Amino acid sequence: MADSAGDFKAHEQTYDGFISLLKVGTVLTALVTILVIFLITR
Repeated sequence: MADSAGDFKAHEQTYDGFISLLKVGTVLTALVTILVIFLITR
């Protein structure tokens, strides 16, 4: 397996992209939740 280091790098990049997407999704979900609560209590 001479290419295992390259495979690890590819997996690491995929994981980093997933974590970034998760963070952005969490922030957007929190903002939408705050907006909905604001609109309901208005």
